[in-house]
Amino acid sequence: MKSVTVICIGDVFGEPGRRALFAILPRLRAELDADLVIVNVENAAAGFGVTPTLARGFLDGGVDVMTSGNHIWDRKEIIEYIVKENLLLRPANYPTGAPGVGSVVVKAGTYQVGVLNVQGRVFLPSIDCPFVRADEEVARMRAATPLIVVDMHAEATSEKQAMGWYLDGRVSAVVGTHSHVQTADERILPGGTAYVTDLGLTGPIDSVIGVEKELAIQRFLTGMPNRFEPAKGRARLQGVVIRIDPETGRASGIQRLQRDLPA
Repeated sequence: MKSVTVICIGDVFGEPGRRALFAILPRLRAELDADLVIVNVENAAAGFGVTPTLARGFLDGGVDVMTSGNHIWDRKEIIEYIVKENLLLRPANYPTGAPGVGSVVVKAGTYQVGVLNVQGRVFLPSIDCPFVRADEEVARMRAATPLIVVDMHAEATSEKQAMGWYLDGRVSAVVGTHSHVQTADERILPGGTAYVTDLGLTGPIDSVIGVEKELAIQRFLTGMPNRFEPAKGRARLQGVVIRIDPETGRASGIQRLQRDLPA
């Protein structure tokens, strides 16, 4: 029986990230025979938020589900869009009444896959508990499918690891986003959940987490606020590919992805 193949792509940062994604994704999807592509887009608009036009472009460009995080509300025009489009997720643990949804179940080939987006609270705004909300959302989605992928958008590596262990055996994968630095700890946990602490950055290589390095260095040197801009130059796509048993929902493989956009 063929595994369900899911590509998860790390935070798309500004125009360089969009350019890398649109150039690389079509052949990557064909090469890996992917059934589903999940992309974190919260930094797509010059590093801060995502616009309706960009979101529609991602869906037209081969992305199936978009996740986000603490920058989701940076572009106010996204509020009207996110109310209508459930393929753009905001963290599920925003308080009741926040627009949009934090999870969705979509078709992936002949199967259904649940996608859940939650946000950590360490060094980030203190919204509702991601662990409690994950319990609720996972229980609900498992009534429809055992195949569930979780984007844990968090600053602290400890909080991401804790979520991986907490959901081990109940979801197919927990992938971390937000730090824009790809980690080398991809593994399958004992209960069958694929895990990686951070998918990495889809964006400019010669940067400080996507930002022009001189601007970031200047802020560290002076402590003064300045306007961050996406770096220019070479771009790279980062993420993972996950293979999932369609009957049990257990992951059978996880592999890091790094693809450079040709100069």
